[in-house]
Amino acid sequence: MTGTTLFDLLERLTSLMRMWNRQHPLLAELQSIQVSALIYLSRCNRYSNTPLAVTEYLGLTKGTVSQSLKALEAKGLIEKSQDPRDRRSVHLRLTEPAQALVAAITPPDFLVTALAQMGERAEQLEALLGDLLRQIQRNQDVPGFGLCRTCRFHQQRDGQPFCGLTGETMTTPDIELICREHQPPEAA
Repeated sequence: MTGTTLFDLLERLTSLMRMWNRQHPLLAELQSIQVSALIYLSRCNRYSNTPLAVTEYLGLTKGTVSQSLKALEAKGLIEKSQDPRDRRSVHLRLTEPAQALVAAITPPDFLVTALAQMGERAEQLEALLGDLLRQIQRNQDVPGFGLCRTCRFHQQRDGQPFCGLTGETMTTPDIELICREHQPPEAA
């Protein structure tokens, strides 16, 4: 297998997503990178909502992401706040209008419809794409950005989710969010 067909399929799906973003009435005033940043910020945890994490997740330059974040802030879609422990660090948070926007566009209706039509194969596809992503991340040594509950540092202490890396208790919603420190269990 050369990967050409899979590459073509992934490229086409990505193109369709970009086209959908450009045509969606709620997204008319936003650039594609801004939409991607909003979606990421809606799904990441408190350790991963920094400008640097957005930059790493999107795989873009600091300058490009910085300008996009400034535009989102000017539009009232994100707010910045200083980290109470490290005053040099800034955290980003979606405003209520941004939360409503992301909720309205994700996942796109066309994707939900297609997955429903696939039946059980949709679950298999999700699992296979997850495996593909993890394999690429391992082989290319790129940041994991996985869900907390699937990380090698995720533990249970006194019946509560706990992060073995930070030494902090997590909430149940936290463990369903993306973390930039994620490492798959097999990396242990």
